[in-house]
Amino acid sequence: MKSKASQSQGLLLFKLSLTQLFALGTLKIRELVPYTPLSAIPHSHPTILGAASIRGATIPIVDMAAAVGYRPISDEELKDSYIIITDCQRMVIGFLVRAIDKIIECNWRDIEKPPTNLGKNAYLTGVTKIDGKLVQLLDVELLLSKVFPASPETTRAILTDVQREYLKPLNILLVDDSKVARKQLSDALDSINIPYQVTADGKEALSIMEQAEREHRAIDILVSDIEMPGLDGYELAFEVKNNPAIASAYIILHTSLSSEISVSQAHQVGANEALTKFDAHELIEAMLRGAEKATEMANF
Repeated sequence: MKSKASQSQGLLLFKLSLTQLFALGTLKIRELVPYTPLSAIPHSHPTILGAASIRGATIPIVDMAAAVGYRPISDEELKDSYIIITDCQRMVIGFLVRAIDKIIECNWRDIEKPPTNLGKNAYLTGVTKIDGKLVQLLDVELLLSKVFPASPETTRAILTDVQREYLKPLNILLVDDSKVARKQLSDALDSINIPYQVTADGKEALSIMEQAEREHRAIDILVSDIEMPGLDGYELAFEVKNNPAIASAYIILHTSLSSEISVSQAHQVGANEALTKFDAHELIEAMLRGAEKATEMANF
């Protein structure tokens, strides 16, 4: 089955150092613009260079090289640098990079997990090879969490006792290749004492669901990222709905992409909802809708 995401999702390749290629999925990207003069933003994160006025909007610009641990982009390099305007996690942000390489089509199943020896602070969700060169796919969620820390209002949910007991008996599976997104999801459920399973891999999630069904403890609610190496969220939703044994799961696609982009495609592959990261209250409300559906099916 051809990925519903890969029909429009390529990779933008760019450089943060002189040699290493990095990549972002093209659905996160609004446009590419040459470096433009910036105005200062007082008391901002050290990697925020300032704000640019682009098409009437004021957009904060982050030195992406400095943000992930490379040498900051120097004044002499600015004339050759580019700004990648992204729409991610409800924010429009510009990332300054040393150079744009190219945009390519991509089979996301060819992207592999990053090596485990990179450490917990590596800003990667996957690696692949393009024309014999190693390409590192950046973990934008992790990067943004460092530069723009989430407010407590978005990371914690409040439930009534009745709602909590409504969710507790359900089998919930969380899937996300971003370590910071997995922590956000886990923290949101831990804070309200709701049990769950979690994995970083779409293929493993599908196996977990199939095994759980064989053990008569089927997954009731699946919360999955969309952009993932191997089996992406669209494919995972399609595979779940295409398997009668596990098709009853309530599927919430949870993505850093704009919800306008993802909702229609989510419904096409059988997902019940698509949410933009990260708002714990919205997520729990969606899970409660899933719990209501699971109760209706159990009583049918």
